[in-house]
Amino acid sequence: MVSAKVIFATITGNNEDIADIITEAFENLGATVEMEEISQSDASDLTNFDISVVVPYTYDEGSLPDEGMDFYEDLQELDLTGKLFGVAGSGDTFYGEFFGTAVDKFGTAFEEAGATKGSANLKIDLAPEEEDITKLEAFAKELFHKVTSSEN
Repeated sequence: MVSAKVIFATITGNNEDIADIITEAFENLGATVEMEEISQSDASDLTNFDISVVVPYTYDEGSLPDEGMDFYEDLQELDLTGKLFGVAGSGDTFYGEFFGTAVDKFGTAFEEAGATKGSANLKIDLAPEEEDITKLEAFAKELFHKVTSSEN
């Protein structure tokens, strides 16, 4: 059975919605999923899951969520070799070059921890719309199938 951990940080609720969509997509594929708010999550727990997904928001001009800083720093010290990850998150295109930069920063932190990127970073403009839901479901499906194809 594939296990996934979905961790989110949110101010507006958009990223919790994104995390819910990803969690439901994994469950529909048959995975067991734990979803948790980032300040309640311990990065070292990621070693217990096949797939890790972080759903961060980008604050101001490219800043990471304050409540996620401990998690981010701890993530960089882990050895996640053999683990699959994905990063998706809501942002606001109003911020131009800083749109969704927390998504990219978390992606880099996972790679530095030795994890394997299972799907391209996914940035959603504000609240997820119908087309975004389709993209998020495809994101989860790609991660799930990478794990299940490597188990054979």
